[in-house]
Amino acid sequence: MSDDEQHNQTFEQANAGASHTFPMQCSALRKNGHVVIKGRPCKIVDMSTSKTGKHGHAKVHLVAIDIFTGKKLEDISPSTHNMDVPNVNRNEYQLVNIDDGFLNLMTPDGASKDDVRVPDSELGEQIQADFEAGKDLLISIISAMGEEQAISYKEAPKGS
Repeated sequence: MSDDEQHNQTFEQANAGASHTFPMQCSALRKNGHVVIKGRPCKIVDMSTSKTGKHGHAKVHLVAIDIFTGKKLEDISPSTHNMDVPNVNRNEYQLVNIDDGFLNLMTPDGASKDDVRVPDSELGEQIQADFEAGKDLLISIISAMGEEQAISYKEAPKGS
């Protein structure tokens, strides 16, 4: 193998190199903000700080809900330590079709997006019922740490 062939590599997928998370000091976290607990992106629902001991750090007790599964998670961390905060994005897409358990969505620039599952909940049933009734729907998709999920929907305004 020549030197030129050795450096010709094929990459199947690439991204902009953006991280799924960023560090934030524990004492800077706020209620209704986001945090990563046990590797899951969560929304903080309650937090309390304990006073420092004789030789210790103040500790922050976090109670958070997984934004995708709804499970309650807790963590305790020294207030001076950093915790990961997920980059959470929320976007609205036009619903084009529902196919084999997946939502066929159209991005604002007209591209097709069909990798989001229909939610396995009452929300998913409502989306299917309204879509089958012939309504134009806008679906809100939340994405964080490589996962995406439909979290709400509304009827598209007429004339859009």
